[in-house]
Amino acid sequence: MVAKAYTVAFEGIDARIVEVQCAVTPGIPAFSVVGLPDKAVSEAKERVRAALTAMAIALPSKRITINLSPADLPKEGSHFDLPIALALLAALEIIPHEDAENTVALGELSLDGTLVPVVGALPAAMAAASDDRTLLCPHGCGAEAAWVGSAHVIAPRTLADVVRHYTGQSVIAASEPGEVNRSSSTRDLSEVKGQERAKRALEIAAAGRHHLILVGAPGSGKSMLAARIPGLLPPLTPGEALETSMIHSLSGLLDEGGINRERPFREPHHTASMAAIVGGGRSAKPGEISLAHNGVLFMDEFPEFARTVLETLRQPIETGEVVVARANAHVRYPCRFMLIAAANPCKCGHLADPARACTRAPICGEDYMGRISGPLMDRFDLRVEVPPVAFTDLDLPENGESTTTVAARVATARAAQSARFAGHDTARVNADAEGHLLEEIATPDSEGRTLLIKVAERFGLSARGYHRVLRVARTIADLDSAETVRKPHVAEAVSYRLAMAKEV
Repeated sequence: MVAKAYTVAFEGIDARIVEVQCAVTPGIPAFSVVGLPDKAVSEAKERVRAALTAMAIALPSKRITINLSPADLPKEGSHFDLPIALALLAALEIIPHEDAENTVALGELSLDGTLVPVVGALPAAMAAASDDRTLLCPHGCGAEAAWVGSAHVIAPRTLADVVRHYTGQSVIAASEPGEVNRSSSTRDLSEVKGQERAKRALEIAAAGRHHLILVGAPGSGKSMLAARIPGLLPPLTPGEALETSMIHSLSGLLDEGGINRERPFREPHHTASMAAIVGGGRSAKPGEISLAHNGVLFMDEFPEFARTVLETLRQPIETGEVVVARANAHVRYPCRFMLIAAANPCKCGHLADPARACTRAPICGEDYMGRISGPLMDRFDLRVEVPPVAFTDLDLPENGESTTTVAARVATARAAQSARFAGHDTARVNADAEGHLLEEIATPDSEGRTLLIKVAERFGLSARGYHRVLRVARTIADLDSAETVRKPHVAEAVSYRLAMAKEV
């Protein structure tokens, strides 16, 4: 007789149901796992054997075969330990067959039978709920998985607890969702002295999820400005929080099962590899652009990133998703992020100061910024020069607007966009609008259109650049609570678009 349990195999953020079949048959004693397992899955038999021995359960002198179906789907990870043990316990008639068959299980086993937390509990709970089954996972994963309200989650601490639960000796109560994590950041925009134009650009970027590049001398405050943008962004909606948390669950970034309503802020080092940024590796794991989904990707020292890494950003910026293709995996991850880039104007960083610039100025600046290709620069909606601040100004009292004040305007603008795009599956903010939808919401009045046409002809705006100016102008109008995009809105959007770089 064959006993069954169920688990999942991960393909990107999707969890595919895997049937774990266990057959105990006469023959030479053996314990084998088949169905395209990787090394970690193949070693599960030793962990399961040791865990059962710790519970004083002896395996019979028969042939034990575990089949993971579908057999042509690669199986990776230590989370197959618990479903294998569950199917084996059912085959040995220690727990009821029907209980094992109604369960989706995942978890790693210690040699003493303790259940070790694993990644991916949240997408596994989604798969269990859609398949109308109970999710069985380690205690450390229960609070995370319970966020899927439609899933019944059981989270024991040991394999012995599993047996006692299914035999009715000690029933385990369903897990409760973890706490909503709160941000402890105290960084305030008012702490930044000067840089009013850059602060305005941050506000516009936050309001419409526009991509922004800050260029200025070392110590002018580029990183300080970027570090304050999370405080300007509204909290994640419940749907966005679940999307983002599923990616973080696969990467093991959820803290004690808590869902974070703060938008992610990722800041990879400029030595990061292509796989680290866009995703990949042996198991095609999500990269920084996916971990920044619904949040911010801050790339300091932008020209110092490898050219191949920078160029891979172009397609995800446009499509909002990345496809990681490998010989043994082809997975798709969402990546709708706001890109904030910071760069020095040249290698020495003092191109604008004749007294401190190197002897190769201005050629050194052209060569340095030339590391950013024209097509990539074309994708930045806002381009801002950040001039150095005199040290004498650092003693001046704080007189700028606080993060709370600016965030309130951003929240109002975002609320207007949410109402505008209600019912649209592909657009949530102004940066997502395109085609007829963009024309409908962002067509300026006659004066604004005349100005935009003149600018497009004079500076040779690309079609992408033209549309990005319209999106930014729409966001500026939202910050002004204006129904129509007018000439001042277009003029301000154009001023950010034409700074520093030529159009392509």
